[in-house]
Amino acid sequence: MAPEPLIVLSPFDLGLAALLVLLLAGLSWQLQLGIGRRMLIAAARSTVQLLLLGLVLKALFSTTNLWLVSALATLMLAVAGYEVMARQKESFRGAWGYGIGAVSMFISAFSITLLTLLVIIQPDPWYKPQYAIPLLGMLLGNTMTGIAIGLDNLTRNARELRDQIEERLILGQTWSQAIGDIRKDALRSGLIPIINAMAAAGVVSLPGMMTGQILAGSPPYEAAKYQLMIMYLITAGTGFGSLAAVWLGSRHLFDARHRLRLERLKKR
Repeated sequence: MAPEPLIVLSPFDLGLAALLVLLLAGLSWQLQLGIGRRMLIAAARSTVQLLLLGLVLKALFSTTNLWLVSALATLMLAVAGYEVMARQKESFRGAWGYGIGAVSMFISAFSITLLTLLVIIQPDPWYKPQYAIPLLGMLLGNTMTGIAIGLDNLTRNARELRDQIEERLILGQTWSQAIGDIRKDALRSGLIPIINAMAAAGVVSLPGMMTGQILAGSPPYEAAKYQLMIMYLITAGTGFGSLAAVWLGSRHLFDARHRLRLERLKKR
C-alpha cells in the first residue's frame, strides 16, 4: 500500500502552534516566574534556526557533497560546544571551558555517527546527508545535554565540597581518589535523563524520530526499529561523552601536584 502524501503545514498552522507559546509566556509574566523573556527568545531563535536549516538541507540534499556535509557537521559541533559551556553555572576559564565539551562530543557523537553510517545503515555514499546530518544532530543534541549536566554537577559540587576534597588530599589521597565520589555523582546526573527516556519510550511517550517517520508515511514497525537504533546510539554517545567530559573536567580541577585549583572556574 502506497504511503499517504505528507500533509504540508501552512504559515497559519505554525502560527496557531506558536500562539500557545505566546500564551504560556504571558502566563509566566503574570505569575512573575522570570522566564517569559527567555522563552520568547528561545522560540524566536528556534524558528529562525530551523527554517534556515531546512533551506540549507534542501540545497545540501540535492548535491551530496562531502565537503559541504563536513562543513555543516563542523558548524554543528562548534555550536554544541558553546551550548555546553553556556549551560553551566560555573565553567572553566580559557580554552578549557569550550574545549572540554567540544572534544568530548567529537570523541563520542562523531565516532558513533561514523560507525553507524559505515557499518549499520551503510547508505551510498556513506556521507549521504539525508542520513548523516539528522543522525549527527540527534546524537549531538542529546550528548550535549548529558555533558552539560555532568559538568555542571561536577563543578558545583567541587566548590560546595571543597573542604572535604582538601581533607582527603591532606590524608594522602590522589586527586582522582579525592574527587571520586563527586565524579560518580556527576556521571550519574548526566546519564539519568537518557536512561529515563529509554524506560518511558513506547509506554509513556512516543519518541521524536519514530513520530516523524510515522507522520512521513513510514510503516510503524520500521519506524520503531529506527527509533530503537537511535536510542541505543544516543545512550552510548551520552555515556561515552559524559565519561570523557567529567574525567577531563575533574583532572583540570587539580594541578600536577594534586592541589585543588578552583580559581580555574568562573561563574557565568
